[in-house]
Amino acid sequence: MPFYLVRYAYTGDTAGRDTHRPEHKSHLQAAADRGLILGSGPFAAGEDPGAAMVYEAADRQDVVDVVEGDPFQTHGYVASYDITEWIPMIGPWAVAAVGGRS
Repeated sequence: MPFYLVRYAYTGDTAGRDTHRPEHKSHLQAAADRGLILGSGPFAAGEDPGAAMVYEAADRQDVVDVVEGDPFQTHGYVASYDITEWIPMIGPWAVAAVGGRS
């Protein structure tokens, strides 16, 4: 299945995100439990506010559905996001991504 990188750029409303963080985490955890999200987390302190996620999904629409349903997105705390199909060539996800080819 294809891999996708998702990058969120957050708005400056930290208090708003804090209010909806439990819903946001629950939403993403449900996607992870379904095998869609392989990793997710915020950018480190000192970086622009945002987060990144790695998905493995049958198609881009599966990823869009999770992103568009994220409470951070529905409540307006995501200023922008991008979804990029990704082909890992090195590391533990490489074999799955390229079917064992080099």
